[in-house]
Amino acid sequence: MTEETPGFEEKPDVPSGATPDDAEPQAASEEGAAPAGDASENAGLVAQLDQVRTALNERTADLQRLQAEYQNYRRRVERDRVAVKEVAVANLLSELLPVLDDVGRAREHGELVGGFKSVAESLETTVAKLGLQQFGKEGEPFDPTIHEALMHSYAPDVTETTCVAILQPGYRIGERTIRPARVAVAEPQPGAQTVKPAEDAAEAQDASGAEDDAGTKESGGPDEG
Repeated sequence: MTEETPGFEEKPDVPSGATPDDAEPQAASEEGAAPAGDASENAGLVAQLDQVRTALNERTADLQRLQAEYQNYRRRVERDRVAVKEVAVANLLSELLPVLDDVGRAREHGELVGGFKSVAESLETTVAKLGLQQFGKEGEPFDPTIHEALMHSYAPDVTETTCVAILQPGYRIGERTIRPARVAVAEPQPGAQTVKPAEDAAEAQDASGAEDDAGTKESGGPDEG
């Protein structure tokens, strides 16, 4: 049995020709090399993460742009579809306007009776559902954008150009005018507005003269020499 010598401590292996003090710096350098490698690896991961984020942002922007273009395309197609429908309906109803004029004349002469009345009312109901609206009334101011003047006259009882008779009613669909209302218009009588101011001036002059005469009488007239 081998007896251990008291106070004996094992020493690390030291290369020949080296002292124990030379082994300590070498161990410290190996311990410091490990954190440096971890930092380099972390920097590489951060760079890769930045690249992934940049690519993600680019793809997100592309997706948003494509979505906006698709929404604009859908709105444009819907707008064109509505416009084509309105044009088609307007063309169809334009062909029916002479029939509606005949129905109106028959109603004015009391000839809209019997089965003809039912057919006419069904036709008017159908075109109204398609958006056809009739306009044009006697007494409304003349508007060249929706009225077509076929007759012209002067009248003393109007103050502006006025529709005095509706020869053919106008029709519109929404804001689109299919046919303007064909009307007879009347304008104010020429000279009616110029005569009245002259008469007013004459009356004002007479009143002024009367006031001057009254003032002369009250003052007793001029002093006699």
